[in-house]
Amino acid sequence: MAESTICFRLISRFGPRCVGLTSPQLSATPGGYAVDIRGAALLVLERMGILDQVRAADTQMTGVYFVNGSGKIKGRIGEASIGNEAGLDIEVMRDDLTDMLYNLTKDTVNYLWNDSITAIRETEEGTEVQFTNGKPQTFDLVIGADGLHSNVRRLIFGEEDQFKRSLGCYISIYTTRNYLGLNHCQQFYAVPGKTVGMYSARDNTEAKGLFVFKSGPLPYDRHNPEAQKQLVAETFGSENGWETQRLLQAMQAAEDFYFDEICQIHMPAWSRGRIALVGDAAYGPSPLSGQGSSLALVGAYVLAGELKLAQGDHARAFAAYEREMRTFVEKNQKIGQSAAEGMVASSSFKIFLQNWMLRVPFLMNATFRTISKMIAKAANGIELKRYEET
Repeated sequence: MAESTICFRLISRFGPRCVGLTSPQLSATPGGYAVDIRGAALLVLERMGILDQVRAADTQMTGVYFVNGSGKIKGRIGEASIGNEAGLDIEVMRDDLTDMLYNLTKDTVNYLWNDSITAIRETEEGTEVQFTNGKPQTFDLVIGADGLHSNVRRLIFGEEDQFKRSLGCYISIYTTRNYLGLNHCQQFYAVPGKTVGMYSARDNTEAKGLFVFKSGPLPYDRHNPEAQKQLVAETFGSENGWETQRLLQAMQAAEDFYFDEICQIHMPAWSRGRIALVGDAAYGPSPLSGQGSSLALVGAYVLAGELKLAQGDHARAFAAYEREMRTFVEKNQKIGQSAAEGMVASSSFKIFLQNWMLRVPFLMNATFRTISKMIAKAANGIELKRYEET
């Protein structure tokens, strides 16, 4: 819902009339994980007039702690070391951001709740959209901002497999009690091919449980959370270190359980006719990149701005949108590609090496300065036009 709302808000400001559509899952499921907003995306928030509001919801994380099976801290990374610099970057809970964006747009966007698109057909009048529950409607344009498993992308461009690039990992996140008393921080426990984590949320009043593991392609039903929970339980069931078993028990009761493959979306084109894609639907960089929300914000801003500049020529606008965004997207997707190995080490030696490095200040500082520079360069790798002044 975050990416959809952003896109519809900006487009409604700059030109075509829009309807916001949310799926049953998005409208009924609260929760979500923390998302980062940095670089050019901060400028978008400023131009939207909500930068201070989003900054006020910052999670104020202070660092990441790596523990062994007994819970002893083996290493620590400051938030600034991994690209989250106080005053420059913002980390917020995803549903806090979507709430802000919904409240910002609810009076100017007609939202259709608990429905889904079943067919899209271009006509002389525009684009006819058929819905599962509602009556068909015709729109000037259709903007697919419906996430990694985009229904609009499937209907117009084809099945997901041709665009998906797996990073060889799966991730699960859910809300639980902050029973460890974590104070604006994260803890991770790693064994070869698996990582278990927990971090505080909402000013330490709750926490998020996290499971990440390496695996080849797994057959699973994306719409069956109970079967997904069973898959995670089977994967981590024999691991007794740290809080693994307790977090597995908490997972079973979670109402906002999320599970998915860690992958990216790579497409040769993001538009066809009167239909265009934005955010994860077009160029998802994976959750491990920390850049998904930033790419969606910037992409929606550029798309909306180019639609305004084109004065009704959607083909011209879509082409300009891709020219402006393509290199920026590629830079940020590279971050996601390099993050998977760091999040889930493949051997005990690599886990030992990582923990050892974290205890050697010179090596740690040098490594994370390089990482921070890479993230900052990618996050700022686009010069945003001031569309509202043209």
